[in-house]
Amino acid sequence: MQLSARDLVKRYPGVVALDRVSIDVRGGEVHAVAGENGAGKSTLMHILAGATVPNEGTLTIDGADVQFRSPRDAQSRGIRMIHQELNLALDMTVAENILLGAEPSRAGVVNRRAMHEKARAVLDRLGEHRLSTRARVGNLSLAARQMTEIAKAVAADASIVIMDEPTAILAQEETDALFRVIEQLRQDGVGIVYVSHRFDDIFRIADRVTVLRDGCLVDTRPLAEITRDELVRLMIGRELAAGYPRPSRAPGDEVLVVDRVSSGPVRDASLVVRAGEIVSVVGLVGAGRTELARAIFGAAPVTGGRMRLAGAPHAPRSPADAIRAGLALLPEDRKRQGLVLIAAIRENVSLTSLPTFAHVGVIDRRREHASVARWTDALSVRTPSLEKEVRQLSGGNQQKVVLARWMLANARVLLFDEPTRGIDVGAKADIYRLMRRLADDGAALLVISSDLPEALGMADRVVVMREGRIVATLDRDEALAERVAALMLGESPMARGA
Repeated sequence: MQLSARDLVKRYPGVVALDRVSIDVRGGEVHAVAGENGAGKSTLMHILAGATVPNEGTLTIDGADVQFRSPRDAQSRGIRMIHQELNLALDMTVAENILLGAEPSRAGVVNRRAMHEKARAVLDRLGEHRLSTRARVGNLSLAARQMTEIAKAVAADASIVIMDEPTAILAQEETDALFRVIEQLRQDGVGIVYVSHRFDDIFRIADRVTVLRDGCLVDTRPLAEITRDELVRLMIGRELAAGYPRPSRAPGDEVLVVDRVSSGPVRDASLVVRAGEIVSVVGLVGAGRTELARAIFGAAPVTGGRMRLAGAPHAPRSPADAIRAGLALLPEDRKRQGLVLIAAIRENVSLTSLPTFAHVGVIDRRREHASVARWTDALSVRTPSLEKEVRQLSGGNQQKVVLARWMLANARVLLFDEPTRGIDVGAKADIYRLMRRLADDGAALLVISSDLPEALGMADRVVVMREGRIVATLDRDEALAERVAALMLGESPMARGA
């Protein structure tokens, strides 16, 4: 099967999301789609999956014209989309999700034995032998849920599967397992549309790549005929400065001191962050990195140890206490923990700074708008209006809105949990420069990142966590990738202690 789109146009008020974009996807290939946030990738995927109707352009399957007015229309022609935010019934079993709407029945009654046998056969075909068909989906890991979503598409005999940032939430072992499944689907003749910001993913599994920029088609190339540097240039239209920005000043006084703190899985954690310093926290999934940040921010109870902030005791009972003390947290899950999705960009950015715009209880909207615009412009948030709802923005622009909020609040200690997850290469470079600028201006940054090159490249010092404990603190020159990886895995003796 071949799905082709020609000259697609999609307009929204104030913006052209797609402008004459064409793409074709062939059975038995992995076709990657790359571009910066706001380039039009999501709009294109939603058109191919039937969730969005284009203003102009045509779709064909094996040369015959088709029209999709809903996802059901696309599904009936063998096209399935696996969203970054998975679409599963959490209270139902794996088998019930896989065969939802197509349950085998007898005399109007669901044949549960046949349902589990059929679901088991689909999972076995994908090489997923450990996942129980009787497990409740809400109790599964994110990787297992994603596998359930893929099995759901396979059970429906999908000929084209669209995957939106499928590895964004996965650890390396889980990513490897997903790639084995994708290879099996390719061998079975299924066409895969693979949307990703991760160059490692694209160059590892894709046959071809289509690049979008500002809603327009830039090029489609076989991966064998393109380099990483060329792909960057196609995506952002310019050369990307090599390396990570370096500090312009030596670190100052200690700002945040964590002394033998315990919270949830975190045990006896000690670290220091100085003014003008970026400290990266690295570790495997479950090492306790996020839990440590939440304890510092007052979002999780501290059960042992103590903290100091700018020389004074720091014992926040809530995030509100931490914010008043000058702390900020960019959470890992921006949609659930960092944003009010149905509120405007302006409202989200000014959320923690409203008292500064109030006079006798009345908000000065003009001053609020100007202050918000200053930071959304500085971060290149792509929007026709600050009154646009945040839920309508791309993932990268949503992340920038959270960043803009804390820039406006002038926080002096910034806790960044996966600050560039789901963000394109050009926006990453912008955020790296912003982080370094904040540090150079005297802020203290504690950064959690699962991207090891990023964590090591940005850091002045690196803190390594394993199984809830800090096992090493390394200066930048000591933090070699092989050494850090070995410490994360427990394959090396403890380095210089924190």
